[in-house]
Amino acid sequence: MTGSFEVFIAGRYLRAKRKQAFVSLITLISIAGVAIGVMALILVLGVMTGFTDDLLEKILGTNSHIVITGYGAGIENYDRTCTNLEQVSGVAATTPFIMTQVMLSSKTNISGAVLQGIDPHGAGRVISIKENLIQGELEKLADRHTFDGKELPGIIVGSELAKALGVLTGSVLTVVSPTGLLSPTGMVPRWKKFLVTGLFESGMYEYDSSMAYISLEAAQQFLKMPNQASGIWIRVNDVHNTTPVTHSIRSTLSPQYHVRDWKEMHRNLYSALKLEKTAMFIILILIIIVAAFSIVATLVMMVNEKNREIAILKSMGATAGSIMKIFMFQGLVIGTVGTLLGLSAGCLLAWLQNTYEIIKLAGDVYYIPSLTVKINFGDTLLVILCTIGISFIATIYPALQAARLEPVEALRYE
Repeated sequence: MTGSFEVFIAGRYLRAKRKQAFVSLITLISIAGVAIGVMALILVLGVMTGFTDDLLEKILGTNSHIVITGYGAGIENYDRTCTNLEQVSGVAATTPFIMTQVMLSSKTNISGAVLQGIDPHGAGRVISIKENLIQGELEKLADRHTFDGKELPGIIVGSELAKALGVLTGSVLTVVSPTGLLSPTGMVPRWKKFLVTGLFESGMYEYDSSMAYISLEAAQQFLKMPNQASGIWIRVNDVHNTTPVTHSIRSTLSPQYHVRDWKEMHRNLYSALKLEKTAMFIILILIIIVAAFSIVATLVMMVNEKNREIAILKSMGATAGSIMKIFMFQGLVIGTVGTLLGLSAGCLLAWLQNTYEIIKLAGDVYYIPSLTVKINFGDTLLVILCTIGISFIATIYPALQAARLEPVEALRYE
């Protein structure tokens, strides 16, 4: 019953009469301040989450979630190792690979590149090279292709690398490896001709301008690594929960293997994105703190306006705790209404941006064509709890001021 009385009185105070219209205006301004702060927080955190997810999607589309390599040597019996790894909980797929630095030479230009030997049938389950192909087919990478009466192995190069070399699908590239053969005249570079059978475009300039793929068998023959691989790529079921899978793999393999997940390999980028998101949250929460001062001002003015009513309530038996609850409830109503309005406005603007792509980005500068706003449930819950918590703290001083009011002093000159 007591709670109903306090809620009823707080509701009457919030619905200010005509002569108290100024207090009502300040209340609306406080609600608007909280709403703007919540909307800004929701949108900025959504933009940061969307940008981070899009960037990681592009990075992980070209790289595996976990990489296993040997210390100073290749991995033998990689087929059996892959079979054992696929039994580990959380592992979705595995595939062996060979990686080396080479020079690619065409008729018109030469460029350095990272050459990767992959299993055409297994790599598509681990990395997104198949989805990134703009020309050619991944499965045909291992086929032998006839050119000028000669059989050449296939090679897939990045779109930017193809532009730099001036080659198209069907062109011939010479791959030169710095790890050559020792001859009486010195070190002779190892070289071999390949036929460009496809082009890929990941959306990351660093990858599109420096990476090329050949079949695992062709890489083993070219680099003289029979029945060996540089390492094993692993795809997990939950990309954001790779740590326990990494620990399980380390316990399964012998110490001669080096196991790293994508968070470790891209630690600087991942940490920078998390730090930037945290910093933006802390900065924008100041908007809500400013709005909380408006709540304090509103309640202080209301206490001054309601001195006589508070004194009458106390003389009728209302306790100091009941008076505090009345004004705390008013502050919480202001904070809650502002939070709901800001949350609704933020979600609406996020939907409009995702649907109509109002804000577009320069494709030659950014990795994504437009801003993507992804509203995360955890971030939203954190914003709501922080906002209502700040609003509650803002009510303490005015509520204490009202509770300390002496009825005799307030009614002396009435």
